[in-house]
Amino acid sequence: MSTEQEQLDLTFDQPAGNYVDTGKRLVKYALHFKKPLLLALLMLAVAVVTDLAGPLIAKRMIDVHISGIEMPWYETKAEDPYTVAYGNTRYKRADHFAPDEPRGAEARVLQVQREYYFVDAPIAFDGERTVSAEGAVSITKAGQTKTYPAKLLTAQELFPFFRPEMGGILQLCWIYFGLIVVSAIFTYGERYFLQASANRIIRKMRNDVFAHIHRLPIQYFDNLPAGKVVSRITNDTESTRELYVNVLANFFSGAIHMLGIFAALFLLDVRLAAISLFIIPMLVAWIILYRKYAKRFNHVIRSTISEINGMINETIQGISIIKAFRREKKTEEEFEAFNMKYFTYRNKLLSLNALTGHNLVGVIRNIAFVALILYFGGVSISGVEGAISLGVLYAFVDYLNRLFQPIVNIVNQLPNLETALVSAERVFVLLDEKGEEVADEKMPRYQGRVAFEDVWFAYKEDEQVLKGISFEAKQGQTVALVGHTGSGKSSILNLLFRFYDVGRGRITIDGVDIREMPRQTMRDHMGIVLQDPFLFTGTIASNVSLNDPSISRERVEQVLAEIGADRLLKHLPKGIDEPVIEKGSTLSAGQRQLISFARALAFDPAILILDEATSNIDTETEALIQEALEVVKRGRTTFIIAHRLSTIKNADLILVLDHGEIVERGNHDSLMQQGGRYYQMYQLQQGEQVLAM
Repeated sequence: MSTEQEQLDLTFDQPAGNYVDTGKRLVKYALHFKKPLLLALLMLAVAVVTDLAGPLIAKRMIDVHISGIEMPWYETKAEDPYTVAYGNTRYKRADHFAPDEPRGAEARVLQVQREYYFVDAPIAFDGERTVSAEGAVSITKAGQTKTYPAKLLTAQELFPFFRPEMGGILQLCWIYFGLIVVSAIFTYGERYFLQASANRIIRKMRNDVFAHIHRLPIQYFDNLPAGKVVSRITNDTESTRELYVNVLANFFSGAIHMLGIFAALFLLDVRLAAISLFIIPMLVAWIILYRKYAKRFNHVIRSTISEINGMINETIQGISIIKAFRREKKTEEEFEAFNMKYFTYRNKLLSLNALTGHNLVGVIRNIAFVALILYFGGVSISGVEGAISLGVLYAFVDYLNRLFQPIVNIVNQLPNLETALVSAERVFVLLDEKGEEVADEKMPRYQGRVAFEDVWFAYKEDEQVLKGISFEAKQGQTVALVGHTGSGKSSILNLLFRFYDVGRGRITIDGVDIREMPRQTMRDHMGIVLQDPFLFTGTIASNVSLNDPSISRERVEQVLAEIGADRLLKHLPKGIDEPVIEKGSTLSAGQRQLISFARALAFDPAILILDEATSNIDTETEALIQEALEVVKRGRTTFIIAHRLSTIKNADLILVLDHGEIVERGNHDSLMQQGGRYYQMYQLQQGEQVLAM
């Protein structure tokens, strides 16, 4: 690869903006489908809320219906579902009494290790519990100890104290199950709408990129491998799709989960929740540090895969040349260089992901649990007021575990985030290239009077290819351009077709400057046949009509007959419905050129351009085309770039070019009489033909 080409490739692969601009543009694309996205986010919020309700239900189940057995019990004479018979007395838990309901003597049911004891008296305070050999329960707190006579409860005696809570436990279980079902339904809906929206966004992005390619000027593709453009439309847009489908889904879901979890933590215990807040700055610092290195690696990776695509595309197209000149090993070595670069940076990214991946989440989780244990243990040992309940501790641990799941999901998506942002940047670089809108308007078929007025043109600055070109082609005339390679013949026709615009001077059709006409509208009445015809995948008929509904099958058959192509194509099994694979490689050069010729004539152009259209055709096929030309060029202005001078003897005007200037002009007879450059070229070709015979 040349140094100049490398610079062009590097320029093409360099992102134009930054991640902030890229993010804004991605948001703009998303806003085209804001309704399903908002619906997805709403369903996500409902799914998160229902999912996070689980630990709160578990907390109530533990604190009220299970650990609640240690609340004060009072003697009662009432008989209802909450009363418990023990001995000859009925008891009811304090929270089940009505405000004005009379209460008797207080009693307690205390758990010591795995056993439960009945204490027929109130307790002064709660703390560390022990049982003496005599069965008395001692409670110690802040250096004070109180001892209470107690009786060990058997399983049969203990169960009645739990029986009143079974209905509440069962009710909470049904609520929890219902919330799980609701969460599952809304999670499905959120994922469906989010992914459906992502698919629509990427469909629009791909359509925009593909449409923009047609708006770009020809010179944009002069030094750009086709594989790189293909990579933008396929690989980069697919990577961007991952941003909407997986990355944003996990980031939004993770953010809402974390917000909901922290809200629940503060509802449970402000002190414990405040301790857990250290996770947020650690996560932010983690993401910033990761992206600093991942961004650089991903730029190289995406650029290299683009290079690989370009080389594969070029290799497939030139496989016959590679084999003919025994360049297989050299091509493999060049490919291996790109492949090794891709492999190296993939490994660097892999190492970064391994270093900052799941293990780091585990470290943060362990730090959080250590902080929780230190706080909870310190409160318990010191015996200060405000010790948390078992239900709160369970819910807090559950929420803390749940908190790290979205963190893991976010961290796991960081590689995809970086890849998607780099890919999106590359897509937007292409979309930011200056183009021209494709015009759908129509204009009346012009007469075809063409004039070049002191036209100067350069592909590169300060390297003039055309210098002061002036001539006029009247309606219906045939103008031939001849000259050595690089003399400017093709450049004149490129300017006429407005593949490029003139540097100085002007080109007019019927007296109107072509720069005042939309390119597509102007080309609507022009036809071109190139030296190396390009055929699309389809059939012969579709390649002639280009699937234009205004060109009927009868018109296709007519133009093929006019140029004599029916005689060369009639032996094909399916005739004009014969399948054509990419570039028409199963057809001969003559057949491909005839199809290309018929394509130009099918659109009935006012101006017909033949760019050395007969140089790759055998003499018999050329004779067919010459016969057809005499018919089809009537009423049309025809421009011919001629390699064989014998094919332009009947041209109305022959322009002889040398280094971008017209050095001779006239018809065949007048130029032969001048005995100048044209005469020498003609005599040389005639001599070559004699020698060949």
